[in-house]
Amino acid sequence: MASDSGVQTQHFSDSSASGHSADQSVSSANNVPVTTDQQEQILEIQQTIFGMVAQNSPYTEVLDRLCQMAEKLLPNSVASIMLLNKDTGNMNVLSAPSVPTEGHQALNGLVPSPKAGSCGTAVYHNKAVYVTDTYTDERWSQMRDIAYDFNLCSCWSVPVKDSEGQAIGSFALSSFEHREPSAFHKRVMGISSDIVSIVLSRQKQISAYKKQKKRLQLLGIAIENASEGMVITDADNRIVEVNRYFEQATGYCFDDVEGKNPSHFSSGLQDKNFYQRMWQELSSQDTWSGEIVNRRKDGSLLHQWLSLSIIRNADGKIQNYVAVFNDLSELKRERDKRLRSLGLDSLTGLPNKSALQEALSGCDKKCSLLVLNVNNFSLINSAYGLDFADRLLVAITVQLKVLLPGAQLYRLNADEFAAHYLSDVALDETFKRVRQYFFLNQIKVDDLSFNISFTFGGANGCSDLMRKSLLAIKQAKLAGRGRFHLYSHESDEVEQNQRLEYMHWNALLYRALNENCLVPYFQGIRDNHSGKIRHYETLIRMHIDDKVYGPFQFLNAAKLSGLLPALTRLMIDRSFEVMSRHDCTFSINITEDDLSQQFLIDYLGKKSAQYGIEPNRVTLEILEGVSSSGKDNNVDQLTELKQLGYKLAIDDFGTEYSNFERILELDVDSIKIDAKYIKNIDRDKTSYEIARAIVFFAQNAGIPVVAEFVHSEAVQEVVESLGINYSQGYLFSEPQCSINTD
Repeated sequence: MASDSGVQTQHFSDSSASGHSADQSVSSANNVPVTTDQQEQILEIQQTIFGMVAQNSPYTEVLDRLCQMAEKLLPNSVASIMLLNKDTGNMNVLSAPSVPTEGHQALNGLVPSPKAGSCGTAVYHNKAVYVTDTYTDERWSQMRDIAYDFNLCSCWSVPVKDSEGQAIGSFALSSFEHREPSAFHKRVMGISSDIVSIVLSRQKQISAYKKQKKRLQLLGIAIENASEGMVITDADNRIVEVNRYFEQATGYCFDDVEGKNPSHFSSGLQDKNFYQRMWQELSSQDTWSGEIVNRRKDGSLLHQWLSLSIIRNADGKIQNYVAVFNDLSELKRERDKRLRSLGLDSLTGLPNKSALQEALSGCDKKCSLLVLNVNNFSLINSAYGLDFADRLLVAITVQLKVLLPGAQLYRLNADEFAAHYLSDVALDETFKRVRQYFFLNQIKVDDLSFNISFTFGGANGCSDLMRKSLLAIKQAKLAGRGRFHLYSHESDEVEQNQRLEYMHWNALLYRALNENCLVPYFQGIRDNHSGKIRHYETLIRMHIDDKVYGPFQFLNAAKLSGLLPALTRLMIDRSFEVMSRHDCTFSINITEDDLSQQFLIDYLGKKSAQYGIEPNRVTLEILEGVSSSGKDNNVDQLTELKQLGYKLAIDDFGTEYSNFERILELDVDSIKIDAKYIKNIDRDKTSYEIARAIVFFAQNAGIPVVAEFVHSEAVQEVVESLGINYSQGYLFSEPQCSINTD
């Protein structure tokens, strides 16, 4: 064995002496062709190992398998992979499935050096080392005992390198025979070393990924459960993430806001200057913080203390924006509540409306109260935002205090103030003084100057000054902005009674809708040629508290409340249901409000199908003004309804525009002359001539005419003498809740 050993050593020495380094030997070996069978064996290793990698097998199993496959290519050998610990400088066994535990223990802690065996030397020099005789080779001088103990006769080792080409470990084949590696074996070892490098690099990435993932999960949990709201946007300021606090504070879930710009939440209460200053500071300092007011999903205001930060990438480009906020709404409410309890306005520091009411209730002598409303203040709010408008109100407050000596100034609401005098004051003189000052002088805020004007209402007396002054300012606004009105019992109480009347009917109307107390009545329309009634107009009535109310009592309240479309839908549904049991034709009144909501075409079609009513049985009565208003959309809808088969009638013709051209354009099916021209047509010459002119036009246009309010035989005689086609009135048919076709 010594002789063989000497031969092998001498052979290795000759190779070295020829001037070729180990690396050069590898290079030369790599240039020596391998056989097809050998190439297939190498491919099998690559396919097997990379297949395991693709299946995410544990990296230790992958490396064990690599060692086992390499061992099969060199019988009577064992493969091992050692890894360098850069912190300690020692090498330890990472994989050596065929090496016993004692071997692992013997190899662990190896320090790379020129005499630390094949693996230690390969890592030390960062190049392949092929030792054919471990018993005599100087490079094994520090490892000789291990060679003897485990009968390691030869050992070939190739460094495993990182992405920068530095040795991080070794791949070795140790043989129980004295051997020199063939070109094929060197190829196998080089490829195996590369594979180990790839597997370790991937494992490092996986470990880093898992660590980062865990870290992100912890951060995510912390962010999700933070006691502050968080919003993260991308470089284009589109929302990519929010936390739970945000969802709770705003009412929005993530799906509602994903991809949206945070301006979606803006309340509009901050002006453009506010946002310009915010973005300038954020862009220059990468951070900004301040108080801001946004809106929740339900539209309510959300007061926030907001901190913004910019996240930049390695190139300094913006990657994300991060917003962190605290909800100040409760603090604001508590502060305002405390101020209100003290009777103070939180913005201006003036006494508030409650304080004024208390002061007036305790006053038992003649006083004066002047209410001042800032004109067009909502436009300033919209144009410049809430913050600016607030500062403007404070500036106005300061000046009013100067202009109203002897008065206690109050803030009633957003843009309304009141001056209370504890004596009878000539309020018209006070009004003139204030108006004159603001006409000649501007209010300056943030380098912007404004001409401010007021509308004034006032009252003198001992009682009810607040109500009287507010009535007075309403009258002033009706007369035009910038006016002053002093309360007068004779005129203002009449207006108040009208308001109370509206409130009464408005409440009754809502009750009637909820309690199903609105019903259709039908009034027949007589054909003056045949003398028969085959057409009916649908009229609305209110049955409530054992009383029946006609439309003239509650329609104005319905219009002011925006309820006319609801009444129209109700009448369409109820009249169609009744008419489904009869074969006569009928009319329904529609309004401009109905057309503006654009529901008629679909709703009529739905109800026609539901009750089996052919469109040509239905006449839609519109007021003259609806078709003459010039609104293209109204005309388009009426034209489409005509095309669908519904008929059109102009109601109360002669009371508004008398737009004959528009009537011809709409191709109406009938004209109804207003009742005021018919009821006295038998004795009023003017009414007669107007009716005659309308009939003349209609007959020439081929349009049938209906006379409304035919209440006597005398009126009917004139109607027939004029050639009016149809008559409607109590003479022939009173409105009934049912139809009698007998």
